Amino acid sequence: MSIADHILSELYSVVGAEGVLVDPEALDPFLREERGRYRGASSLVVRPSSVDQVSAVVQLCARHELSLVPQGGNTGLCAGAVSDAGQIILSLGRMNRIRSVDPVNFTMTVEAGVVLETIQKAALDADRFFPLSLGAQGSCQIGGNLATNAGGLNVLRYGNARDLCLGLEVVLADGRIWNGLKRLGKDNTGYALKHLFIGGEGTLGVITAAVLKLFPRPLEKQTALCAVPDVRFVPHLLALARSLSGDQVSAFELMARFSLELACRHLDGVTDPFESPWPWYVLVEFSTTRAGTDLRTVFERFLEEAFDQALIGDAVIAESGRQDAAFWRMREGLPEAQKHEGASVKHDISVPIASVPEFLERAMQAVSQAVPGIRPCPFGHVGDGNIHFNLTQPEMMSSADFLAKWEDLNRIVHDIVADMSGSFSAEHGIGRLKVDEMLRYKADEEIDMMRRIKKALDPQDILNPGVILCSDRV
Repeated sequence: MSIADHILSELYSVVGAEGVLVDPEALDPFLREERGRYRGASSLVVRPSSVDQVSAVVQLCARHELSLVPQGGNTGLCAGAVSDAGQIILSLGRMNRIRSVDPVNFTMTVEAGVVLETIQKAALDADRFFPLSLGAQGSCQIGGNLATNAGGLNVLRYGNARDLCLGLEVVLADGRIWNGLKRLGKDNTGYALKHLFIGGEGTLGVITAAVLKLFPRPLEKQTALCAVPDVRFVPHLLALARSLSGDQVSAFELMARFSLELACRHLDGVTDPFESPWPWYVLVEFSTTRAGTDLRTVFERFLEEAFDQALIGDAVIAESGRQDAAFWRMREGLPEAQKHEGASVKHDISVPIASVPEFLERAMQAVSQAVPGIRPCPFGHVGDGNIHFNLTQPEMMSSADFLAKWEDLNRIVHDIVADMSGSFSAEHGIGRLKVDEMLRYKADEEIDMMRRIKKALDPQDILNPGVILCSDRV
C-alpha cells in the first residue's frame, strides 16, 4: 500500500524535501527492529523539525485517516516503533534542540529528538546531573525514553523516566498542541495529564518536548563487585547498603555466574577479578554530591559488615576509573555477550525486591525442567526488583528449535511473575511484542479503562495502532 501522490505533495509542503524520505536505502534504518524479530513495512518517513510541523503532519493524517508510528532512536526492545504497510513513520530526530538549561531551578527543557547522552553532557556542563542511564544512551532519544518510561541503572536512587519529568509538550491525535511545559515541582490542578503520555508509547499523543529534572552532580563514587554465595542473601545485602550509606546507593546490579562467564568470554577488556567462581555477583555503587565526605570509609565499612554477616564471600573495589569502567562494561555488555551464544528468549520482569530470590529459584527450576540444558542468564536492576531473565539456548539444540519454545517459556516465566504479584514488563514497555500478555495478565477493568482513554484521546486510532492494545483497525 503506497501513499497517494497528493498526500505526499502536502507532506512536502509541510516539512520540506529534507523532511521526507522515500528512498528504500534511506528508509532502511527506520524499518529495522532492535531484536530482529520484526521488520517495518512503511514506504515513507516524515521528519519534522518543529512542533508546528508535527502538528500539521498529524492534522493531515487525521484528515486522511492515515496512521502514524512515532519513532525516536528506534532502540526499543518490544517493537513499539514497527510500521505496517501504508503507515507513516514520524521520526522526531530533527527536533534535537536543547531549549534551555536552568541550573538554579535544576531543570532542562529539551525537544524529543535530543539523544540521551547529549542531555547527560549538557547537564554536566552546567554542573548538574541527569541520572537516566541505559545501554543505548548514545543513540536513544529522550522522547522515546519518556514514551516508554525507560528505567536503567539509576532507578533505585532517582526513579524511572516518569519521575524525572516535570512537564511535556504533546501533539494530540487531532493535531492540537498541548503545552504542558511547566517547571513546577508542585501542580495540583486536576488530572496529571503528562502521565498519560509518559509510558503511552506514542498511542495517545506525540511527545515533542519535555522539562526534565536535574540533580546536583555527584562528586565522588565508590564501586565494588561483590561475590555472593547465595542469591537469598541479595535483598539483605541491599538493605545493609542502604542503611549504612545513608541511602547513598546509586546502583545495585545482580549477575549470575553464567552471565559473568559470558561477559568474560565475549567482551573485550572484561576479565573475572576473582580467584574462584561464585554463584552470584552484585555490582554496587555508592555516590555522594557532598564535598569533603569520606565515602570510601563508609563503603569499606559496608563491605566489612557484609563480610561479617557472611552476605558476601569476596569483593573487589574499583581502584581506578579504568577498573570501574571494566566492571560496568561487564554488566552493561551482557545483552551483547549473550548474542554470541545463539538464540535467546528474554524477559523483563519485576517482583518485590524481597521476592527476587524466590522468583529466580522458581523460574530457573521451571525452565530447566521444560527445556533440559537451557542456560539461564539472569541479570539486572535488583535494587528496584527488575530482573532481565534471559534464557540462552542449550548447546546441543538448534536456534530454530529453541525459539519455537518462545511462547511456552514466556508462559512459564510470566505465570510465576503473576503468582508473585509482579509485572511481566518492568521497563521495556509493551509495544507489539507483549500485547497478548496484556490481555492475559491485566484485569478486565484495567484493559477497559485503557481502551476508554485511547478512544477518548485518539478516536480514529491513528497513533501507533496495535501497540499496547489490539488495534481497532484490525
